[in-house]
Amino acid sequence: MENLRKGFPVLEQYTYLNTAASGLLPEAVWEFRQNHDLDFLLGASVFKEKQAGILSKTRELVGETFVCPHAQVALVPNFSYGFNTLLEGLEKPQKALLVKNDYPSLNWAVESRDFEISYAEINESLEKNIAEAFEKQQPDFFAFSVVQYINGIKIDLEFLQNLKKEYPETLFIADGTQFCGTEAYNFNESAIDILICSTYKWLNAGYGNAFMLFKKEVEGKIAPKALGFGSLQGKYKAHEGNFIGKFEPGHQDTLNYGSLAEALKLIKKIGIGEISSRIKALSRKAKSEFTKMNLLEESVVNRAEHSSIFNIKGNNKLFEYLRSKQIITSQRGEGIRVSFHYFNTEKELNLLLKELRNFGI
Repeated sequence: MENLRKGFPVLEQYTYLNTAASGLLPEAVWEFRQNHDLDFLLGASVFKEKQAGILSKTRELVGETFVCPHAQVALVPNFSYGFNTLLEGLEKPQKALLVKNDYPSLNWAVESRDFEISYAEINESLEKNIAEAFEKQQPDFFAFSVVQYINGIKIDLEFLQNLKKEYPETLFIADGTQFCGTEAYNFNESAIDILICSTYKWLNAGYGNAFMLFKKEVEGKIAPKALGFGSLQGKYKAHEGNFIGKFEPGHQDTLNYGSLAEALKLIKKIGIGEISSRIKALSRKAKSEFTKMNLLEESVVNRAEHSSIFNIKGNNKLFEYLRSKQIITSQRGEGIRVSFHYFNTEKELNLLLKELRNFGI
């Protein structure tokens, strides 16, 4: 276990339970970033000639990690850029289904446009709520987070498969920011038509990088309007009118996309199976202990499956107390959000539980 933690110096000074807010910067990614900018400093346009290779390799690693053809992977700076570009390419008016109180960057982007919107409630019956909304509203597209950012509720992916079979014409658009990097995921075989993911959280890739995965069939349903010289640059964008090029109209930031490539190499080295098993083991124990202490909302307690994000009952005083003990968390909603990644340990969970009891919980 210590070998998995060694590449994250921040863990030497903090009990870091805050990946849901920001992942860590691995030493391997930091070293790449230094070398990248040194090459730029010394090479200028000579270095620029290498950029296409960095971008192609990043696209390929994303495709391999999440099982998506490389030519159906777009590299974008963040979820919001990709999602807003996508929404501008949808015909209007359309019927949209959202999850109530989902991540603001998702819901606000849809709500600010001329769509007919309905909502499914987030509670222990999330999937039932979504199914009922589909039956009643017959949405043209369904946009949602795979894992909810406040309380960590994770949508049942098998449920989505069955729902997609029933509504094959509805576009399923997912935010994978709180999901990708926590378990193995096969995009090709999933129900999701378009997945967008900022990679600074569970992929530990630093800021300013994200990706989009597309099923081939969606190209006839979306008409992105962005276009630029960059739309035709690169191994997978060589033909005029190519789809992913319309999400990459300008020059691309190889510092940040190269950082994503290095982060994915690290995940491959550790193994996504190893990462997933560690996260799930810690999540199960955390949920059990938090439930005993009456710290979780009923909608989380009563669900069979959960992510490794929890919102525990607590106020600003508790947040500040934990911070004074070098335990890093976030205030979200009406409580304190804690999240566990593969580099976290049962010892750290036990320390959190101890300090919660010391505080008087």
